[in-house]
Amino acid sequence: MSIITSAVQYILDLGASAMLPIILTIFGLILGQGFVKSFRAGLTVGVGFIGINLVIGLISSYAGAAAQAMVDRLNLSLNVLDVGWPVAASITWATPIAVLLIPLLFIVNMIMLALNMTKTMDVDIWNYWHLIFAGGVIYYATGSLPLCLLCALIHAVVTFKLADWTAPAVGSFLELPGVCLPHAETVAWAPVCYALNRVWDKIPGLNKVNVTGDTLKKKLGFIGEPMFLGLVLGLIIGALAGYDSKQVILTGVNMAAVLVLLPRMVSLLMEGLMPISEGARNFIQKRFPGKEVYIGLDAAVATGHPTVVTVSLIMIPITLALAIILPYNRLLPYADFAVLPFTVIWAVVASRGNIVRSVLSSSVMMCGILFIATNMAEATTAMGKAVGFAFPEGATQISGIDASCHILVWVFAKLCDPANMPMFIAGIAVAVIYFGLWYWTRNDVKAQVEAANAAK
Repeated sequence: MSIITSAVQYILDLGASAMLPIILTIFGLILGQGFVKSFRAGLTVGVGFIGINLVIGLISSYAGAAAQAMVDRLNLSLNVLDVGWPVAASITWATPIAVLLIPLLFIVNMIMLALNMTKTMDVDIWNYWHLIFAGGVIYYATGSLPLCLLCALIHAVVTFKLADWTAPAVGSFLELPGVCLPHAETVAWAPVCYALNRVWDKIPGLNKVNVTGDTLKKKLGFIGEPMFLGLVLGLIIGALAGYDSKQVILTGVNMAAVLVLLPRMVSLLMEGLMPISEGARNFIQKRFPGKEVYIGLDAAVATGHPTVVTVSLIMIPITLALAIILPYNRLLPYADFAVLPFTVIWAVVASRGNIVRSVLSSSVMMCGILFIATNMAEATTAMGKAVGFAFPEGATQISGIDASCHILVWVFAKLCDPANMPMFIAGIAVAVIYFGLWYWTRNDVKAQVEAANAAK
């Protein structure tokens, strides 16, 4: 068992940029693509992921540092530390249930595909950590192995179904045909964002406002281009941080670079994915005529959309402001500012790229995320201590924006703690509301795609 655990851990320690080329090369060979074509595709994907991570690192280095400077200027005393998604992922992979859940999750996915219960073929093994996270929280909260495995598998099933539901929008709006995003902490917000978009439709005045990247570019010319918007947003963030003129300019130029380079890195990644995606479709069609399959990938492939990046930069000062003014919040946002492009994806897609609506929906989402971050800090801290995470000096509790995007994990945690009756009832209420919103908006993705096709 220890040999298997060590082997699995070795592969996981490679990270997504090295693990995905290996997986996709093997996957391409199985699909009959040949070694050279499969290896080239896998390596291109790895290079694309490295490029994406380098560009997202600019957000952390400049926007994240600026946010920390804002916090220091305001002398905030929020006592739950945002340790960022890499720490959350590392803690999750270090739990004893990870080695059990990796094959279980894969088997469940394959069974669902065989039984036509899903169209999602999730090849993004690295991001299984989001699904395993659910099990980890329940494991350390209850000590029950069967219960934690059950919650993780339910989380996976719901995530695959959400990926199926949203895949047409991924193909239509994000221009990633044949791809879906079973990225648990992002796709979980899709029903909420589509529901919020319906609410914005009902508000007089707001329902007439349609500010998109294309309209800005057409009306404003160069100053409406993503590069210029990134510059302006970076200058504003630097100024709010109290930087000197040199640092303000550097922040502005680097944020301009983010809006230019990120879409190009995603294009490179998609160049590698397309042969694998086409091979998978051909493979399935030969053996299962008429069966449609989506390739499940990391939501990083969607972060290159210019509106996604623009909205994520706008959300940096808004997130910090919400952290300050919301009376229940104790999270100090910092490390996970780099994941805001992932967090806002479905706010952008549901609103069809309307920047105003996207920011409004993202702000509502962030109110919920900050609540979960504060409410789940004790559970996240317990996981960290159990696996021997080295807490930063002065940190007593840890959490994060990314880890707190998991709505269903919060629901599972509350439902598994009936002794805390108020939170148990809250968990039931949120579950009912959540699945009610999904049912209410069940036809919205299809309608959105039909409207986009009709407009072409």
